[in-house]
Amino acid sequence: MTIQFTSIGIIHTPHKVKEGMPIQSINAEGVRGTVKLKKQFVEGLLDLDGFSHIYLIYHFHKSTDYKLQVKPYLDDELHGVFSTRAPRRPNSIGISVVRLLGIKDNILEIENVDILDGTPLLDIKPYISGFDNHNTDKDGWIETKLGKHPNPKSDDRF
Repeated sequence: MTIQFTSIGIIHTPHKVKEGMPIQSINAEGVRGTVKLKKQFVEGLLDLDGFSHIYLIYHFHKSTDYKLQVKPYLDDELHGVFSTRAPRRPNSIGISVVRLLGIKDNILEIENVDILDGTPLLDIKPYISGFDNHNTDKDGWIETKLGKHPNPKSDDRF
């Protein structure tokens, strides 16, 4: 089965290269960017301005290959790619939660951006705290790693 996606817009950020980019939007506090939506999708923005946060689903367009086992930024041990958020994946799809600051025509002003400049946008979904904020029972291998990494920036693993 072939699956094809078409970009609905472009994400613009101050992150011009992968190296040194914040890893996860929680580590990009205050970093602003924009989403330039293609004009034919503007009608789909109706009522989105009522949400403080949105999911951006995008294509890791600079990722050229994948590995099924990776060393994520919080660890020097190998983990299965599906137990990480590493960008080198069989399907190069990324997801970030960002703060929506405003919408004017086809431009979305966003904040807390951990995305490479020029990234193709695949979809936008509202972040809904009543649906998306879960109390978890366990966080896998990462439980003992959270809060212990001094530099949450991307490096040559990405």
